Amino acid sequence: MSLPARINLVTLGVADVARSTAFYTALGWTPSAGSQPEITFIQLGPMVLGLFGHDDLADDARLPRSPQPPFRGTSLAINLESEAAVDAAMETARAAGATIVKPAEKVFWGGYSGYVADPDGHLWELAHNPHWTLNTDGSVTLDS
Repeated sequence: MSLPARINLVTLGVADVARSTAFYTALGWTPSAGSQPEITFIQLGPMVLGLFGHDDLADDARLPRSPQPPFRGTSLAINLESEAAVDAAMETARAAGATIVKPAEKVFWGGYSGYVADPDGHLWELAHNPHWTLNTDGSVTLDS
């Protein structure tokens, strides 16, 4: 059997679930009715974002608790339909409490992108990639 090529759930370890839930709600995202004080679930198209206490996530994975480094070696990305949409998304994130890590700009690969960090430092790239097809449902199709 091969492992299915998909992601259903991304869980972010956060310092304060209520604070992180308030941040993502300020982005206009809606927590699921199945959320609890200890964990928030947010439907993002075909996948789910989970917000779970950092130490609780470490415990669940049976890993030692450790402080979060400033750079974790990962980012999440939202692709948008235009450079103007990226600029608007950057402002929405800033107004919700995100830190602008890298203002949006034209980038070497031919697109336009910037980075914001949520209150726990998780990076989100907000990008327009003219080389990919952005479908009406928000999914991306890689152009060949």
